[in-house]
Amino acid sequence: MKLLLDQNLSRRLIPALERVFPESTQVALVGLEKAFDIDIWKYAKDHGFVIVTKDSDFEELSLLYGAPPKVIWIKLGNVCNETILKTLVDNRNLIRELLAHADLNCLEIY
Repeated sequence: MKLLLDQNLSRRLIPALERVFPESTQVALVGLEKAFDIDIWKYAKDHGFVIVTKDSDFEELSLLYGAPPKVIWIKLGNVCNETILKTLVDNRNLIRELLAHADLNCLEIY
């Protein structure tokens, strides 16, 4: 299960995140730091990523286009990287369920 972190999530999360979600990355690390959301969407779809974001744009794309890719929408507000990391790791079973169910496109995490 590979995660692609949106621009609004720090690339500094990747080393620790890869322990639980191998091959995860952040958009800037794959040359998409200035890409439009639709281009990030296509990249995630073509490369088998789940998009992780803090804004509603990708959730809206999931409503429009369906999955893949699936979307994890983190709705925690302004929190530190450690909180984001802990939240993703603590919710790994919910994330697995998201991937296992074809009818689910987006997981909102509070």
